[in-house]
Amino acid sequence: MEKTEKTEKAPLLKEAEKSDESEETEEQLEEKEEKARESLTQNALNQTLASTAHLANLLPTGTVLAFQILCPIFSNRGHCDQVSAFMTEALLVLCGLSCFFVSFTDSFKGSDGKLHYGLATPKGLWTFENLSDGVPEAEKFKVKFLDFVHAFLSVLVFAAIALLDDNVVRCLYPAPKHETKEVLDMLPVGIGVFCSLLFVVFPTTRHGIGYPVASHH
Repeated sequence: MEKTEKTEKAPLLKEAEKSDESEETEEQLEEKEEKARESLTQNALNQTLASTAHLANLLPTGTVLAFQILCPIFSNRGHCDQVSAFMTEALLVLCGLSCFFVSFTDSFKGSDGKLHYGLATPKGLWTFENLSDGVPEAEKFKVKFLDFVHAFLSVLVFAAIALLDDNVVRCLYPAPKHETKEVLDMLPVGIGVFCSLLFVVFPTTRHGIGYPVASHH
């Protein structure tokens, strides 16, 4: 009887061991797949961080500097309550509007040898100060459809930079779901690639507030 019981238990033990091994292998495979996905996402982010940082050069330096200084303060370094969340959102909106507005500004050197700034309008460049000699070659400063394209791209670039900021993400999305986190990780990458291509295809000729001044200006 004892022998028969042992012989009956032996295959049951083997089956239990096999099932345990299969469960372990499935768990290991799932862990490996998850790690592979995370590494791919991280590699993509690392490869595009430099290009997105380069895109920041296409934004007005004053706006970027103000965002970098004020964001940690307004967002309480990512630990937001209702007030700090509102202030962070307001900062993002104001910086986005600044990027849009500055895209329509331009500069030129007057007869006095000084640098002057103005706002592009359908009639020419409207200066922020009264000049006796006026604007030289005012027609070339007229607002164009390309200015709106660059303004829209500037806002997108700023949005990508904001999404790459840990303080902003932790403040506005303190506990994101897995799908939301993937979108927050990959969206700046897509914006960076999209804007890079369009800025290359449609380069801007304006050198407004916060941008370097070209020699022909």
